[in-house]
Amino acid sequence: MNQTASAPDSRVRAIAALVFALAQILAPLLPMIGIGNPVGEQSADTQTLITPAGWAFAIWGPLYFGTLVYVVYQLLPRHRDSELVRRIGWHFAFAVLGNALWVTYTQLWSLGFPSVLIIVFTLVNLLSILRIFATTPSFTLGERLAVVLPLSALAGWLTAATIVNIAAALNFHDVVLPGPAPVISAAILLVGGAIVAAAVVGTGGNPWYPLPFLWALWAIHQKAGQVHSEIATATIVAGLVVVATLIVMLASAERRRRYLG
Repeated sequence: MNQTASAPDSRVRAIAALVFALAQILAPLLPMIGIGNPVGEQSADTQTLITPAGWAFAIWGPLYFGTLVYVVYQLLPRHRDSELVRRIGWHFAFAVLGNALWVTYTQLWSLGFPSVLIIVFTLVNLLSILRIFATTPSFTLGERLAVVLPLSALAGWLTAATIVNIAAALNFHDVVLPGPAPVISAAILLVGGAIVAAAVVGTGGNPWYPLPFLWALWAIHQKAGQVHSEIATATIVAGLVVVATLIVMLASAERRRRYLG
């Protein structure tokens, strides 16, 4: 497709990304005008042993800021039709739309299985972006700061959030897994750590992706991990597996240059 033909689509995509990014930030304010209940209240009844401590969710501030940085970046004419932005395409717009839909649904109807479908949709789009990063030979400094860092971090947090959401949805629908809850929760954390470690390999050692997941593990350790030794051990083991994998991947000078310059 030539540049003239692609220009209208790139403008529509850029504007949609802006609208949806703002929607995800404004959606949590709906309870202030009488629409639904805050996510924190809705999730209180469905918390599990792998729900992070409340302070962990402050990470949404930097994550929202990061999405706005990318929005501004891809709105600029010189970046709108860049190869990287073009390859990311609609995945970003769909991801932030998913965030907005998830918050809206959860505030209205709590953390049932439909919320899982929404967050999985969001995560799939973010993982698609990670795959694009992994197949990009090199990045400019601007791309590293305005594209790779914020979108990778968002994908990392959504990975953790998806695991927590699935557990909360099972609790919401009164689905009880066999076995002691601390042991089951510890097993879930270990599987989650293995998945993230595998994703770190798949992304070619993207250093920004696992950081929010490690943040979530620390918040779980500081909450349920203070009560249940199984969970404390699982968070430490899962974290060490992820960190060790990242260190091994970044031992390659080529991978370090790609992501860190």
